[in-house]
Amino acid sequence: MNSHMTGLASPDRLDGVNPFRVMIMLNRAAELERQGRKIVHMEAGEPDFVTAKPIREAAKRALDEGLTQYTQAPGIPELRDALVRHYRDRHGIDLPRERILITLSASGGLAILSNLLLRPGAGVLLTDPSYPCYRNLVRLACAEPQLMTIGVEDDFQPTVELLERHCRDHTAGLWLTSPGNPTGAVIPRQELRRISDWANAAGVHLLLDETYHGLHYVEDMPSILEINPNAYVVNSFSKYFGMTGWRLGWIVVPEDKVELANVLAQNLFISPSSFVQYAALAAFTPAAREIFEQRRAAFRERRDFLAAELSDMGMLLPREIQGAFYAYANVSAFSRDSEAFCHEILEEHGVAMTPGTDFGERGGNEYVRMAFTTGMEDLRLGVERLRLALFSHRHARSVLT
Repeated sequence: MNSHMTGLASPDRLDGVNPFRVMIMLNRAAELERQGRKIVHMEAGEPDFVTAKPIREAAKRALDEGLTQYTQAPGIPELRDALVRHYRDRHGIDLPRERILITLSASGGLAILSNLLLRPGAGVLLTDPSYPCYRNLVRLACAEPQLMTIGVEDDFQPTVELLERHCRDHTAGLWLTSPGNPTGAVIPRQELRRISDWANAAGVHLLLDETYHGLHYVEDMPSILEINPNAYVVNSFSKYFGMTGWRLGWIVVPEDKVELANVLAQNLFISPSSFVQYAALAAFTPAAREIFEQRRAAFRERRDFLAAELSDMGMLLPREIQGAFYAYANVSAFSRDSEAFCHEILEEHGVAMTPGTDFGERGGNEYVRMAFTTGMEDLRLGVERLRLALFSHRHARSVLT
């Protein structure tokens, strides 16, 4: 029997799973640091701030109280209820608790959703560039990533016209991110509505990754659930809430998928980490929210500085980085091989960045992603080193193609 049709692991299925290049850069940067080099880290999507004190203290209390056993597969009721209040207060949505499942990070949530939604041979519309794990999870489900190229000239915005051009008879779903990784693009409410209407008319499921919600620099940051209550949502405590290493996230599914989503959660993960869930309750306190908003202001300051400096160097950026903490810059004026470019900048100048080939298959060789997740002092040092690299004759001769 054809392994593609059974959904079983096979060399063919695994051949399409690409390495996560950001981890390659991160590991090499760590090696150089062990050699005594000073490295400016702009490769990883991890805030440099430690997890907020109210969350850390709540974790200690949970451990002291012995809250270390398995929980219900979809998470503790208290945390799911906190998210019910979060959606009501921030987005004006009344969600039944049952529709929210706490997951082992957003990645665990995507694993549940990919198994829930995809069948062998199905097609999934994805933007190119986008988070690389989407493509890999689709392929692991023996489905087909259907890539739609978006560029800096379009401010990395997907449109209904783009969806119509790429939709095929076997297209089953549309997965989008807002704010985007690696682009920082926020899909406006009006366009989200048009996209949602198109998905409904086309009979394809709609999944929105809202992992970077909260880290936005525009006035209106809608959840897709405000527009389409039956959309699928994945979110995370890693970015806005600053809990990267704690590995906690959540998903929202339609009511008719709740039972099957619970079965998948039981089988794939048993339950999320118990004490981490109790710690995450503190993320919704006023004291924690004040810390998160102070950090968002810091990211805005870094964004403004980095965007101005990169544009001055001759890199092409969207008109505005609207969310997340990334600058996705076109470096074709200097190189058309982003992997060689990033490796050379790291080895010779001590600045770690991620090549665009991690995120795109049809143009990523001309882009790099720079995370402004490091403090202003290091960010200024990184910019100084980049400027020296790009405009020194020695470096220019080695990277220009």
